[in-house]
Amino acid sequence: MDFMLSDEQQMVRDMCRKFADNELAPKAAEYDRTHEFPWEPVKKLGEMGMLGVVYPEEYNGAGMDYVCYAIAVEEISRGCASNGVIVSAHNSLCLSPIYYFGTEQQKKKYLSKLTTGEWIGCFGITEPGAGSDAAGTKTTAELKNGKWLLNGTKNFITNGGVADVAVVMAVTEKGVGHRGLTMFIVEKGTPGFSVGKVEEKLGICASSTTELVFDNCEIPEENILGKKGEGFAIAMHTLDGGRVGIAAQAIGIAQAALDAAAKYAKERVQFNQPIAKLQAIQWMIADMATEIEASRLLTYRAAQLIGTGDRRKYSRYAAMAKLFASETSHRVTHKAIQIFGGYGYIKEYPVERHYRDARITELYEGTSEIQRLVISSNVLNDRSEERRVGK
Repeated sequence: MDFMLSDEQQMVRDMCRKFADNELAPKAAEYDRTHEFPWEPVKKLGEMGMLGVVYPEEYNGAGMDYVCYAIAVEEISRGCASNGVIVSAHNSLCLSPIYYFGTEQQKKKYLSKLTTGEWIGCFGITEPGAGSDAAGTKTTAELKNGKWLLNGTKNFITNGGVADVAVVMAVTEKGVGHRGLTMFIVEKGTPGFSVGKVEEKLGICASSTTELVFDNCEIPEENILGKKGEGFAIAMHTLDGGRVGIAAQAIGIAQAALDAAAKYAKERVQFNQPIAKLQAIQWMIADMATEIEASRLLTYRAAQLIGTGDRRKYSRYAAMAKLFASETSHRVTHKAIQIFGGYGYIKEYPVERHYRDARITELYEGTSEIQRLVISSNVLNDRSEERRVGK
């Protein structure tokens, strides 16, 4: 069991850490204030290979492993959480289903532009009445004259307002639950496809979160992703990988909050000494650092398992990583504000932004409650000894 990073993984960390420190962190507050999509750094991240981290070079990807991906999302999120989720949703939610379930023609057409950042991607499952219950999807697709007519609305779609490609789930057979769901690839500019409401959010304000509206949107038959009726399975496979990205984002936010709190504690003087000398502050710092490191190791473990292709294992660990890292991020950012005291509540300092950014990590790509269902189901149905350490 080797806990050391490979040369490639260390290279990714160094590169993304430098980019976060020099390009993202200095502008993060401005992105948060203006709510403008950060096109400039996103394009640079594409040039760095971070919009196609794990995908093969034959599709213009960087060809790295999933631990590299987790490291990249963490470091980017440490600089700016909005950029972190843009990268995560693009890689995990749009590219992943196309890579794993697409035809060779689809891969060549879409991946080659998505991996470089020439195109941005999004993933459409959530609807006004179907969040955690994906089987409650109301968007429909009906085959007429050789084309699928897509009708319905998706909401809370990350990258929705800027995406060139959307992977969308719809009902193609009614009355059979999740077995009647199918995935489609929908291109920007397709007649009947439009962007609806743009959401104003608590945090990650520079990421684009919108409705996607389909009104008799004509999709060619060759744009089915996978097979008819496989949509739910594709969605679950995709979300398993996506949860590693969100876990990494949560860690990056938490690390940024800890770094800010530790620096402030050494500078802030009360009772004739830096507050870092106070045991109450020291204990908070210790708890924050320990939980972050535990989250990081659990996330790297989940990322490593994705690379093995053993979905039964990585589904459990991805849910564990996402659950623990997101709730850690909430606790850490809460304590960071406490260390800053009244100044932590003021926008002049970064920790109130970290606190707001952290909250969404407990909600998207499966709420904490859904993660607990995934984990408990996996454990209770596991008749082997594989959940033990080292198995």
